[in-house]
Amino acid sequence: MKGELAQYFQEHRSRHLAELVEFLRIPSVSTLSAHRPDMLAAAHWVAEQLSRFGMEAVRLLETAGHPAVYGEWLHAPGRPTILIYGHYDVQPPDPLEKWVSPPFEPDFRENRIYARGVSDDKGPLFQALKAVEALMVLHGELPLNVKFLFEGEEEVGSPNLPPLVAAHRDLLAADLVVSADGAMWRASEPSITLSGRGMTALEVDLTTARIDLHSGRHGGAVPNALHAMAELIASLHDKDGRVAVAGFYSQVRELPVEERAAIAALPFNEDEYRQSLGLPALHGEPGYTTLERQWTRPTLDVVGMWGGFQGEGRKTVIPCEAHAKITCRLVADQNPDAVAALVAEHLERNVPDGARISVRRFPGGSLPYDMPADQPVVKIAAEVLSEVMGGQAVLVRMGGTLPAAEVFQTLLGAYTLFFSFSTADEQYHAPNEFFRLERFDAGLRAWAHLLLKLGESPMTNT
Repeated sequence: MKGELAQYFQEHRSRHLAELVEFLRIPSVSTLSAHRPDMLAAAHWVAEQLSRFGMEAVRLLETAGHPAVYGEWLHAPGRPTILIYGHYDVQPPDPLEKWVSPPFEPDFRENRIYARGVSDDKGPLFQALKAVEALMVLHGELPLNVKFLFEGEEEVGSPNLPPLVAAHRDLLAADLVVSADGAMWRASEPSITLSGRGMTALEVDLTTARIDLHSGRHGGAVPNALHAMAELIASLHDKDGRVAVAGFYSQVRELPVEERAAIAALPFNEDEYRQSLGLPALHGEPGYTTLERQWTRPTLDVVGMWGGFQGEGRKTVIPCEAHAKITCRLVADQNPDAVAALVAEHLERNVPDGARISVRRFPGGSLPYDMPADQPVVKIAAEVLSEVMGGQAVLVRMGGTLPAAEVFQTLLGAYTLFFSFSTADEQYHAPNEFFRLERFDAGLRAWAHLLLKLGESPMTNT
């Protein structure tokens, strides 16, 4: 069967890449209202793919935002049922001038394909589709029961996923979720991700005078909104890099000694990592290694800050307003609502004299997710990765956030196995996002082999 699959994927490689290019050309940017028609076009593209290779009950599930795509094949009595998850929405491509090739005109170079969304998550989602297609074409059936849920709001925090899953709990019920999202740690070895951090996000608006003021006429006598914002933002951390918000760490679950030892044993060179990013030094919470800080410790980052004159040349005014966006990555047992409230309280207590602020929280906060390493599916996935990619799969954690995993665990009682073949260095969310073609090929085979092995397993989730 493995040889048959390899031959199938080789024979259909040109068609698969052409279809992926077609998918990538749809600018399905979920955060921009101007792209709502493109979002619908992408959803219909995925639904058509499902129907084309024999999936049943294919339809769009409406939400308060962008729709999700559902399909199923449930003709394997006595076999496990898995829910395949992914997302068809992508990040905005800005800044456009940083792209070597247009973000929605896929370009093949350096044995890679470059396009917005190719690594996160259209390429990996496409691999899951084509693996199921291959099994249906070759055998006319699947080795287990399969459901699909592809959402269109992951890149904006999946705000409508919890109510969607709650409303369709019976429809989506499964023994295990297998996610096409959630990149592997790096390209040098296969990896299985056991956890992901949660997230909450806020925006701060700060005002001083009612209008911008002439810096000669009023300078030295009135507060400057940008100075005040800088002072306020600086108060969020101490000089060593620890978050200075009272109570921020109070609910953090400390990592057991054996898990810290397992992370320390991973092949990772901090100096090489630093140099790869062009940094003179690494920075973060004292007392933890770089991987521990990235995977198991919470963070607070200012991800946007603006105000005043930003055009060419000069304008001699004292700005009356400034703005900032803040995100926090969360770990067990932190709660997004509680952390957002603590950050807001800190900001309000530390407003500089002469300034006023308003703080609002973005919807779609996510709880952290964690799957025990002794789950049977971890061993199954590791075996598949070793067979297809060679070497031993390492167990890692994810510093990023995939809101769906915690939603599925809470509402469906099912763990999520991350089975994406993109890697963390493929510049997703940044210009010149790419997907390695050798990972594209390996992922197709691995997805098909995983489905076969899960079909043989008496239990995929405990």
